[in-house]
Amino acid sequence: MKSIKKIIVLSLISILLLSSLGCQAEPENKVIRMSTTTSVNDSGLMAYLQPAFEKATGYTLEITSAGTGAAIEKGRMGDADILLVHSKSAEEEFIGEGFNEVRIPFMYNFYVIVGPADDPAGVAGSATAAEAFQKIADTGSLFISRGDNSGTNNKEVAIWKSIEFDPAGQTWYESVGQGMGQTLTIADEKQAYTLSDKATFLAHEDSLALLLETADDMKNTYSMIVISADRFPESNVKGAQAFVDWIKTDEARKMIAEFGVAEYGEPLFFNLD
Repeated sequence: MKSIKKIIVLSLISILLLSSLGCQAEPENKVIRMSTTTSVNDSGLMAYLQPAFEKATGYTLEITSAGTGAAIEKGRMGDADILLVHSKSAEEEFIGEGFNEVRIPFMYNFYVIVGPADDPAGVAGSATAAEAFQKIADTGSLFISRGDNSGTNNKEVAIWKSIEFDPAGQTWYESVGQGMGQTLTIADEKQAYTLSDKATFLAHEDSLALLLETADDMKNTYSMIVISADRFPESNVKGAQAFVDWIKTDEARKMIAEFGVAEYGEPLFFNLD
């Protein structure tokens, strides 16, 4: 009789264990799809941060990069869990679509105006980017625009608007529809001016000179946006939030502050306080 009772008890325990396993939630998604900008990727920052993040959290980052407009569109189409971009107006338009998402600024660097070393427009010494662009327009000096709806391209358009000038159609103005690295290559080949983020310019080998930086209208802020489950239920919100939380840690902030110092003698990005 005791052996029968023992068998019954063991059977009930086995049933309960199997039932418990069957009711467990689906395994946590450990892959985070990040859509970011060419400037963050081309500078090498993400390749530098990624191993440390993955080691600290156990998540895996799948990173794609494009101009900010295209990067944000991936979030709009459900092809990303988190955005890391740098165009405030485009970011605010995205979160204004009503899915309870939040723009999280976390670091910055500076746009720079680069061009021929002999600086035919006299850009060097300008007080602002607007003043420099006015000199380029006044002299009809060749200017290469990314023309790709990226954060850098949006910034360039805003500078032209600030001096109430539309360069489209001018013989000295070329819109190439390319990423930052390729735009710098074209500007170098043609010995033209262009607007770049500083990190990509320093990481790019060419003969162009850095003519203007750190002016008041040249600050370039980077932000993160976690794609809400309200927008796409399958969005890996937990994983995306893990990246947001990690990037605020002392470890990540120290890495950002040190990135570029060994190679260029100065940081390429700065933490926001």
